[in-house]
Amino acid sequence: MVGSRTSRLALIQTELVVAEMKRVSPGTVFTVEKIVTHGDRDRQIPLDREEAAGIFIKELEEALLEKKIDIAIHSLKDVPERITAGLCLAATTERLEPGDVLVTRGLSLAQLPPGSRIGTDSLRRSIQLLRQRKDLEVHSLRGNVDTRVGKVVQGELDGIILAAAGLIRLGLQDRISQYLPIDDFLPAPGQGALAIEIRQDDCQVYQLVSQVNHLPTWQSVTAERALLTALGVDCDVPIAALGRVTDGWLTLTGMVASRDGNVLLQRKAEGDAREAGRVGERLARMMLESGASELIAGLRRK
Repeated sequence: MVGSRTSRLALIQTELVVAEMKRVSPGTVFTVEKIVTHGDRDRQIPLDREEAAGIFIKELEEALLEKKIDIAIHSLKDVPERITAGLCLAATTERLEPGDVLVTRGLSLAQLPPGSRIGTDSLRRSIQLLRQRKDLEVHSLRGNVDTRVGKVVQGELDGIILAAAGLIRLGLQDRISQYLPIDDFLPAPGQGALAIEIRQDDCQVYQLVSQVNHLPTWQSVTAERALLTALGVDCDVPIAALGRVTDGWLTLTGMVASRDGNVLLQRKAEGDAREAGRVGERLARMMLESGASELIAGLRRK
């Protein structure tokens, strides 16, 4: 039994992972259980607040612990750094495009007129956007991808910033006006990756799902999440990180900024991808030595 959130995107992502599991275990029958999460019910909680951590996965984890499901599929960026006791992340399928995109009525970021209204649910994206275009207006935005895109189509907003992977998986590539440069819009840790969570003691299920694990993706997100752990933060704090693996070599970039965006700290570390966790820890030390603690403390102040 596989658990999924009920949104169209979540169900598509779950079916993608199920297809991979069927490929390696064609004799296994998979049934998808749709589960409504707190984050789906309450769209008023700001996603950059501490109380937002885990709001898209809590009910799925409860179903795992109660053995109502055996596998939960998540967008990895929604999974807090601290995994619930008794559960574990067992695999990640191959990561899709990890960056952010701009959806407008045909204009690029540089072409948008001053005062244009841009929607996002992310303080990280807001900070990065205003560092590029201080003359734009940022508007809070929640809802599923179709709802957000509709606000641009209907003229309620002049543009929105979303994860590229979500639009691609929904087949909405034609809505993308611009792929935002990674150097200016470093993504959230885990963005673009799908995570498979199981009960920690379920060896049979682990043997199945481990066969679909994409090692370079696993190493990249391991480094990103190790960075969060070593910085002492979770996905409710607007930290950006992206790991990339080429020929067994991992490059990890991390970013934290002040709430007003006037101070931005970005650093990079490299190392053997087999030691991904250590690369993340080393980058955290570099960032802390450069003043990350003060920036993080400022971000947490309401």
